[in-house]
This record gives sequence, structure tokens and C-alpha cells, in this order.
Amino acid sequence: MSKIDPSLFSGQHGARPDEPCPRCGQPLHLRHGKHGAFLGCSAYPDCDYLRPLKVIEHDEDVEKPLEGSACPLCGHTLAIRKGRYGLFIGCSHYPSCHYVADINEQSSNEPPCPVCAKGRLVARTSRYGKRFYACDAYPGCRFIINDKPVAQACPKCGFGILAERKGRLYCPNKGCDHQQ
Repeated sequence: MSKIDPSLFSGQHGARPDEPCPRCGQPLHLRHGKHGAFLGCSAYPDCDYLRPLKVIEHDEDVEKPLEGSACPLCGHTLAIRKGRYGLFIGCSHYPSCHYVADINEQSSNEPPCPVCAKGRLVARTSRYGKRFYACDAYPGCRFIINDKPVAQACPKCGFGILAERKGRLYCPNKGCDHQQ
């Protein structure tokens, strides 16, 4: 007597032989789609019943609740969550509440934009997880810099900011080679 279930190797892709379609009574078959495996009715296209095998829950992406913090929209607890572009802070009652905050620290001493002088250079994160600094007056101003800006004017050319890379300050203005 074998301990292996022969129905696993029968070549027929079925869910379980005893599980009928709840709509029409035909057997359900295992199918594969771009979102993973699912059970579909064998009478397709006459019956379009399907059921995903993996149950999608929104609580899977909650990393850690932030105790003592409240959502400004609904008042529930905020949580550090994992999303498509990395970690972010969001309301724990998603999808009822869609509040999202950037996990990168935003300080009040952000230097002014040297190009438009209207906006401030704020930290942003690219879709690949890299940090960069851009003017918050976008799309009116498209100034962007990869290194951390420092609110000091360049002594050589007078450009509004200096940038810090590996502990050294340099002027990000094209054509200026000033370094400290």
C-alpha cells in the first residue's frame, strides 16, 4: 500500500474531486493566472465562477504599530507599513482610511531652493529606494539634487546652497569646482 495520493499525479488539474462549483455544480479545476493560482469552473465560459487560492489580507503588510500616534483623519493608530516603494507610515484602518505619511524625517530647517527661491528642498525617495532632494514647488520648479543640501551659499560663485558628500561640502552649481 502506497502512502502517496495517486490523485496528485493523475495529470488532471482539479482542486478536490468532491468540490463542485457552487453556481452550476460542475467540478472546479486548478488554474494559473498572472495573480497566482485560482480555482475555476470547468464549464467556463458558460459559468465564470472563480475563487483565489490565496486569501489577500491587508494586515499582512503591517510591520509595527506606532503606539502613541494617532491618524489625523480618523484618530486610529498609525503603523509602519511595507509598500511597493518601501516602508511608509499609514493608518492601521486601511482601506477605510487612506492617510499616508513619509517615513523620511522632514525637518523644519530645509534649505530654500536656489533656483526658484519660492520652495524648499525636501527629502524624497525614488521608486528604487534612493534618497534625493527636490524643490517642493514642483512642477513649477524642477530642481533636484542627489546629495544632502546645506543652507550655505557658495563663496566662489554665490550659488544658494552647498551639498554634502562623504563629509565634504561642494558646490552643486555646474561650472563651479568649489570644495571644502
